[in-house]
Amino acid sequence: MDRQTQFRAREALIFQTAEQLLLENGESGMTLDVLATELDLAKGTLYKHFQSKDELYMLLIIRNERMLLDMVRDKQQTFPQHLTIFMLHHLHHPERTVLFHQIEERLSITGQGIHQLFGELYQIRKQRLRIIIEMTDHYLRSVQSAMTRRDYLAAIWAMTYGAAAMLNSSFYQRYLGSRDSLRIAYIDQALALPQHAVKPSFA
Repeated sequence: MDRQTQFRAREALIFQTAEQLLLENGESGMTLDVLATELDLAKGTLYKHFQSKDELYMLLIIRNERMLLDMVRDKQQTFPQHLTIFMLHHLHHPERTVLFHQIEERLSITGQGIHQLFGELYQIRKQRLRIIIEMTDHYLRSVQSAMTRRDYLAAIWAMTYGAAAMLNSSFYQRYLGSRDSLRIAYIDQALALPQHAVKPSFA
C-alpha cells in the first residue's frame, strides 16, 4: 500500500471514529485527545488531516452531505424510494441529524478559518438540490398535485427534522413505543401530502 493510500485509509478511520465519538458523547466529550487515544495515534498525526476541531466537524458534515448526494444520484430509484431512503437516513440516526444541524448553525456564526469548507459544503448541497428539484417536479406532475415544489420540499424537511428531533429527545424516547412504526407513519404522510393538496382559492 503506497503512502497516499495509507493516508486516505487512516483519514477514513479518523472520520468514522470521530463521528462515532461525537454521536456517543456530544461535542463536550469528543476532544482531540480522546480521539487520538481511541485511534492509538499521536495527536500531531491528527493535525495532518485537519487543523482544528471546528474543521473536523465541518469535514464530518461535508462527508455526510456527499453521502446524501451519492444516494440521490441513483437513477434506478423512483421518487417514493428516494424519499424513503432520505427520511430513513435521518430517522434511523436522529442524533446525527440534530447534532450536525446544530453544529453547522453554530459554526456559521462562530467558526474560524473554515470559510472555504462552507463553500465546499454549499456547492455539494447545490448539486444535490438540482437533482432533487428536477425529481420533485416530475413527481408532482405525475400525481397531478396542486402543491408547489417549494412547499413540498419545505414540508419534507420540516417533517423529517421534526421527527428526528422527537426521536432524539430523551423525554419522548420513554413513551414512543414502536419507533419503527412512527418512522413509517412519517414517510407515508410525506408521500401522501401532494395528493391531498388543493389549489388555494382567494376571495
